[in-house]
Amino acid sequence: MKYAIETIGLSKNYGRVHAVDGVHLRVGPGEIYGFLGLIGAGKTTTIRALLGMICPSAGEVRVFGEPVGPNGRGPWRRVGHMVEVPAAYPELTVRENLEVARRLQGIADKGATSRVIERLGIGAYADRAAGTLSTGNLHRLGLARAMLHEPELLILDEPANGLDPAGVVEIRELLAGLAHERGVTVFMSSHILTEVDRLATRIGIIHEGRLIEELEAAKMEALRSRRLIIEVRQPAAAYSALESAGYSVTAENGGLFLTDTRAIEAPVNTTKMVASDSPITAAKAQNTAWAVEALMRLRRSCRKNTKPSGASITTQESGVP
Repeated sequence: MKYAIETIGLSKNYGRVHAVDGVHLRVGPGEIYGFLGLIGAGKTTTIRALLGMICPSAGEVRVFGEPVGPNGRGPWRRVGHMVEVPAAYPELTVRENLEVARRLQGIADKGATSRVIERLGIGAYADRAAGTLSTGNLHRLGLARAMLHEPELLILDEPANGLDPAGVVEIRELLAGLAHERGVTVFMSSHILTEVDRLATRIGIIHEGRLIEELEAAKMEALRSRRLIIEVRQPAAAYSALESAGYSVTAENGGLFLTDTRAIEAPVNTTKMVASDSPITAAKAQNTAWAVEALMRLRRSCRKNTKPSGASITTQESGVP
């Protein structure tokens, strides 16, 4: 099988720092691969190696079966990309920036610029200077440039950065449509699970430069569990009250975790019972999976815990916070 992306023992060192360490990746045609990891885990370095922007310290990179090498060697007419903060000519308008990109890429179809502007929903800003755009619209411009030549493979570094919730949904639907309707392969990195969880067909988890796990989306869903998390000012009193009421409770990092169905389905009743013994600072029903739990523990080990202020009850899907 000819993979859209394949790496064999990919490594990149900066002095004594192993930014990427022996990564083996195989991404098939038409797949949406979510590359998940904490900030600084090695996601962007891996993407730069995939695009030939940096030379690996060891290992091989192949895109559509073709070795990626020095002097720009690679099947780049078939690849669209966006890495970190999108660059643009600030004094040129959105349309002019895309026209420059169209000509540089040798795209003969002059209608390509208008089509991609419409597809990314930036028509209202088409004649505005790129230097005046918001972060979210600048990001849309970067995505438009990546999609301008209708590539077979999109390599996107944190594609939802700077977008509002509605924009995140739009981009998610756009990428899903490209994969399902046109067979485009999407390789996207993120440090937020919910960005990739609802879109990716497979998820790879990278930490400290190593690919520590890969999960099919179906397996990820099967591994999910639900729980209620309650944060209180007096954990010991709340723990005793819940345990006396027959709940199965575990305590971790100042929070109380309940997996009982009655607690999850009726969180208000549960929190009211706890509030009589200890003031509640926060409570939330959460979907989670063991892989996400591992990432959350890794992040907690690298930073101090902070407590939310005020009383609140929210229902949400978990992600790496």
